[in-house]
Amino acid sequence: MIIPRKVKFAAKKKENENIEFRTFLKCNANDEILDRQFAELHEELFANYDCNRCRNCCKMYYGTIPANDIEKDSEYLGISKEQFITTYLIGKRNEDGYSTKHKPCDFLENDGTCKLGDCKPENCVNYPYTNQPDRWESLYSVLEAVEVCPVAFEIYERLKKEYGFEYRG
Repeated sequence: MIIPRKVKFAAKKKENENIEFRTFLKCNANDEILDRQFAELHEELFANYDCNRCRNCCKMYYGTIPANDIEKDSEYLGISKEQFITTYLIGKRNEDGYSTKHKPCDFLENDGTCKLGDCKPENCVNYPYTNQPDRWESLYSVLEAVEVCPVAFEIYERLKKEYGFEYRG
């Protein structure tokens, strides 16, 4: 598996190939079979992967805290909702909730753990979404994840082999 600090560079090198493979999948893959393939590879690869040693997703994106999570998250940290928002979040709510003030995510600890522990937002828990349904419909978001997550990168590379895809670029 590719090491976390090299995944963005490797994905950029393969950008045209990955876009062409996305088109290939859109034209040739059965959506249900592709979902199953993504899910199986996701389970296999994440079974032995320690995300705390990478956390590219936490480093490269702002965190998003759903409005419904504010109360439990602030309780977990032992502070008021107002303190939670003032300390960690941009005060203006967007459609998905609130964004963290900084990138890397304000909740990322030095050891790769999340300050929110088991209260970590569902969108963070599910990243890179490669085990979620409807991958065929959202292959562009998969391409974004391939640039961030070593596991998503590996899944995409294995799918190319499974489909016998050869880039002619």
